[in-house]
Amino acid sequence: MGKLFAFIDPLDALLATVCILVVVFGALFVPNFLSEFNISQMMASAAEKALIMLPMTLLIITREIDISVASILGLTSVLFGLMIQAELPLVLALLLTVACGAALGLLNGYLVAYIGLPSLVVTLGTMAMFRGVGYILLGTGSINVLPDALVDFGINNVPGTPIPWVLTPFLVLAPIMAIVLQRMATGRRIYAVGGNPDVAIYSGIPSRRLITALFIVTGAICAIAAIVYTARLSNARANNGLGMELDVITIVLLGGVSVFGGKGKLTGVLLALILIAAIRNILALNQIGGDIQGMVIGILLIGSLLLGNFSTAVMSVIAPPARRENKVGAEISSH
Repeated sequence: MGKLFAFIDPLDALLATVCILVVVFGALFVPNFLSEFNISQMMASAAEKALIMLPMTLLIITREIDISVASILGLTSVLFGLMIQAELPLVLALLLTVACGAALGLLNGYLVAYIGLPSLVVTLGTMAMFRGVGYILLGTGSINVLPDALVDFGINNVPGTPIPWVLTPFLVLAPIMAIVLQRMATGRRIYAVGGNPDVAIYSGIPSRRLITALFIVTGAICAIAAIVYTARLSNARANNGLGMELDVITIVLLGGVSVFGGKGKLTGVLLALILIAAIRNILALNQIGGDIQGMVIGILLIGSLLLGNFSTAVMSVIAPPARRENKVGAEISSH
């Protein structure tokens, strides 16, 4: 039994258990919770957060963070809308939007990796700056006339399934990110940089380039999330995604990614996404507004930090030191 516990992440097991309990509660006490329409809507509403949590996971593992992600989404949504308004071909507008997101990520990455500024401070500044640029370009108005193909992508499901089309970018990118993190040399470098940045540098890992690349990928994926958000709501405006960074950071930390770096997997983050999406959906179905939902997410964010300490304490009790060392060795080999 001890050997079994040594290889089961207690936090993942706890998250899975809580997810099941929340779903059972919703099925028993919340009307229409398990209806196909509601499940489809719940998946669609989580599509942008699901996308952004992927690069955020990698960043936090390296001891960095990007709290400008929602502002990048808002600004690239505005830029995408303006390109559509200018009658650029849809494919060209899509590519340019992703390129703009990557450029915004590059700015964050350069300031953090090469200028040496703390990522929390840099992205706090660019969070306000990017959102402000969006308002300068479009004001408080919105662009609502979008191509039919984009609108159909935003409201339709994959034929024969309750899966909305807006979730498909996540379904494509998530396995790629998991393979990079768990099976490729890049993933091992990400864990090494987060585990001990100084040792990583002396080991020859190009930490600056790696961190910059992660910020670029974050910006590009935020732009993809902006396209998804714009299609789903059928409008481009400067306040799109406002406050979404709180949900994304909560999902990542609740999923077991250490705020101190060097630890975490996408499996736990995915469970946390399901949990928060289900909780928000249950609250919405019970006519509980966004302010109270935000308060619940804030409580979960604090709870995720406490849960990390609790899971470490649990492991120290249920897994003897020798077995914990074996587990760590196995994790390093898998990374």
